[in-house]
Amino acid sequence: MQYWAWLSSMTGVSAAAKAALLAHFGDAESIYRASEEALKTAVPDLKKTELAELTFHELDRAREILRQCERQHLQLVTINDSAYPRRLRNIYAPPAVLYVEGRLPELDEEAAVTVAGTRKASPYGLKMARELGWEISNCGGLVISGLTRGIDETAAYGALLSGRCVGVLGVAHEKERSSLARDVAARGCLISEYPPGSPSFRSFFRDRNRITAGLSVALVIVEAPEGSGALLLARDAIEQGRDVYAVPGNVDAPNSAGILTLLQNGAKPVRSGWDVLCEFERRFPGRLHEQTTAAPAAAAAPKPAPSAPVPSVSEEKSVDKTDSAGYIDLREQLSGLSEDQLKIITAIEEGGSHVDDIIEATQLGTARVLSQLTVLQIKGFVRAEAGRRVVLNIKAKK
Repeated sequence: MQYWAWLSSMTGVSAAAKAALLAHFGDAESIYRASEEALKTAVPDLKKTELAELTFHELDRAREILRQCERQHLQLVTINDSAYPRRLRNIYAPPAVLYVEGRLPELDEEAAVTVAGTRKASPYGLKMARELGWEISNCGGLVISGLTRGIDETAAYGALLSGRCVGVLGVAHEKERSSLARDVAARGCLISEYPPGSPSFRSFFRDRNRITAGLSVALVIVEAPEGSGALLLARDAIEQGRDVYAVPGNVDAPNSAGILTLLQNGAKPVRSGWDVLCEFERRFPGRLHEQTTAAPAAAAAPKPAPSAPVPSVSEEKSVDKTDSAGYIDLREQLSGLSEDQLKIITAIEEGGSHVDDIIEATQLGTARVLSQLTVLQIKGFVRAEAGRRVVLNIKAKK
């Protein structure tokens, strides 16, 4: 694996160049051992800087990457591995290596749908993103998200209410440690093509689009002004042959400008997650089904806090407001909680508890505690604070 770690650490070498080299040499070790002349013969348009990086034969960095993967519990999946998604392998310039936190699903067997849009979403856009995320997951699909603020993260929150989510990062894993990212890793997985210790560049977030689209069978855009990054993602999806859908909005709203362009150019209008998934029933027989229950009332627009985004239940009761949080009548509301949720509520001390302490006290396991805390936050029973602390948002009426 050290040669694959070495190749993935070559951030100055384009993904297209790496893909061409792998197509010629077959594996990372052969690229490592190739002469400068052989490299130039294999890929004649290699830049001088790329060639210099590829001929710097030093493996200390690669060995450190593998040590960090072990510490961070990351799985290294190469393009030659059977676990590597065929869907992604077939795109232009597929990543040579995927660094995975959590459990990588068999994505080729999943009706995976990316939900994306603007960071500066309206309450309507956030509501639709949350409902789409929940509906796609509830109907048997799998939500793919870039986890960026606004539409992307809200769709991911919705997906976690009823199932899993796959997050695609534009940075190394250790540089994205939001509460949402941890929840996604616990319920699904986080993927990055950048090894631990990699520097961060703005171009990485643009490069991420090809992976996000490549893992999916379809893309849904919810709100996108002119020049939005979501439109670049839509272009990548179209180039990869993915179906593109758009949620209609007010024609005179700035966030609808890009949506109207997509619709005029052939994107399909949708109102729900099933509007997307129903077109893939034959492709995934027995896996998809129309939802039989309504989306949770908590699917209202979230109001994420700047440092630790947490969805809100409604405009009257926001779970990330610490000064005016509404309280829930203990006697009436706790009766509707599951056994796991009651254990978590009981484990939270007055003044709040650290997530790790709750996990230890309940003995429910990390994944179950994180997923149930997400549900409790959505319902308004608890709120998240800085430092991975959780505070009860309930008290008995006097």
